[in-house]
Amino acid sequence: MEMDLMLEDMDKILYEEVCNIINNNSLSTVFQPIISLKDCTILGYEALSRVSEKSYITSSEMLFEVADRFNKTLEIEELCLKNALGNARKNKLQGKLFLNINSKNLEDVNISNKLKEQFLESYLINIQNIIIEITERYLIKNIENFSNNIDKMKNNNFIFAMDDVGAGYSGLNLIAEVKPKYIKLDMKLIRNIDKDSTKQALVRGMYEFSKQSHSLIIAEGIETKDELSTLVEIGVHYGQGYLIQEPSAILSPAREDIINFVDMLNSKESNLYRSNLEKIHIKSLCKSNKTISSNMLVSKVDELLKHEPNLVEICVVENEFIKGIITRRSFYSKLGWQYGYSIYSSKPISAIMNTEFLYVDCNTPIHKVINLAMSRSQETLYDYITVTNKSKYYGVVTVKELIEKVMELEVQNAKYLNPLTELPGNIMIEENLNNCIQNYCNYSVLYFDIDNFKAYNDVYGFENGDKVIIILAKILRKNIKDGHFIGHIGGDDFIAVFLNWDVEEVCSKIINTFDKEVTGCYKREDLEKGYIMTANRHGVEEKFPIISLSIAAVTNKKKDYINIYELAEESSKLKKRCKQMVGSNYIIL
Repeated sequence: MEMDLMLEDMDKILYEEVCNIINNNSLSTVFQPIISLKDCTILGYEALSRVSEKSYITSSEMLFEVADRFNKTLEIEELCLKNALGNARKNKLQGKLFLNINSKNLEDVNISNKLKEQFLESYLINIQNIIIEITERYLIKNIENFSNNIDKMKNNNFIFAMDDVGAGYSGLNLIAEVKPKYIKLDMKLIRNIDKDSTKQALVRGMYEFSKQSHSLIIAEGIETKDELSTLVEIGVHYGQGYLIQEPSAILSPAREDIINFVDMLNSKESNLYRSNLEKIHIKSLCKSNKTISSNMLVSKVDELLKHEPNLVEICVVENEFIKGIITRRSFYSKLGWQYGYSIYSSKPISAIMNTEFLYVDCNTPIHKVINLAMSRSQETLYDYITVTNKSKYYGVVTVKELIEKVMELEVQNAKYLNPLTELPGNIMIEENLNNCIQNYCNYSVLYFDIDNFKAYNDVYGFENGDKVIIILAKILRKNIKDGHFIGHIGGDDFIAVFLNWDVEEVCSKIINTFDKEVTGCYKREDLEKGYIMTANRHGVEEKFPIISLSIAAVTNKKKDYINIYELAEESSKLKKRCKQMVGSNYIIL
């Protein structure tokens, strides 16, 4: 009985607390930046609410739990939205504003109008700069209402992110229903991802899914550099967390040391791919184009486009920051109907500009830009690529110019590839080895050599020998992840460069796969004997075992090498030792 009374008293206290928070607006807003894990540009900020006065309710999670218990969720959420939008406007937000909305509230049939009329229009914030984060933590009861409201809001230009993916009720089903622009991975999935192969596999799977669904991945709760390194290696698009920047009442950029760290991680990756595509940055193709201010009237933009018929696209720039774009096609699609001109002509161009567009930093390699450009929707596929420098307007590049440059460089690059395997040859191999030595980074250089290959060629012919070489090349591609360099020295000799010392597992996998696949290159009788007969280098008939693979792995763990010749000499000694062993083997120095 006493326990029941104590619970009743606590309920009463909590009810009064949540009512006081609502009546006194005892909530504050803090902002946490979301940055690109490619170039550190800021995508936007997530608005987070905090209880600002002393209370039994000690966290935002507890606040929403209590509000839900007493049917006050909508009032708390409206208060959070008002505070977030007001503070964003006060701070002159540049970029996107991520706002959390409970999925249960999105079942309300009037939610779209409420958000648009009561909040966004009141604070003069463009809908396309708002990202609605739908949390997965609450079960949706009326999925039909929810789906209809999502469709209606999308028609009104709302953009969605799926929050806490990996920690909620509906998982992939809800993602399939909403088809969000952004997928935010829950911090529990990110925590210690560098040490957990299962988490890495799950995030890689989400990354592959994002490419098919034209969505973008945001990793939440990044707290260590090792977590960040793993996410960059996987290819995750964006990140946020205390490592990048703590939530703050002001719009703080990412920490300078983290910006430098991400730049270093990405430069390491690109340094391993030394084709011309990785050396050329998008700024080399960039040109400054005509820009307009966001308050320019639609009627004046109409005059401008009619006066300059070759002007296909215009960037809307305010205080050197890009606010949006106008394409000739989208502009006249809005004005082209019966009442279009009369409705929009006296409004500022900001009312109809497109705030969802592709922009990249001027130092982004063009091979990355082409991937981003080609992953756009069919409707925007040929829009210009907008280029920034430290988040400020720098210029534009057309898709035609980008494709022409890529084709030109691909032709040049083909000169440096081995014609049989299409892997980089000796020029690019030397560049990569020199780069490792000069950058003083941790590295491992793996030399691959097929044992008894000459004897196999003599018996089975060069055509079958080429097939063995192609098999090894495919095995290397399959087992060596993106971010590591693979080269073909010539004949049956290959090389791989890793920016770490952890290569034992990959050596073992490559050898096991090779030993299985080469059995298909022999006649049954030779496999049963376990050898073939042919003349050795002195012309004497000799037994030669089934071909095997030797891997000599040289690292700078114990010794720093002065140049590639010293490195090659060490690897040659190691390779001789390895080839003297029976069957396929590896030695790591």
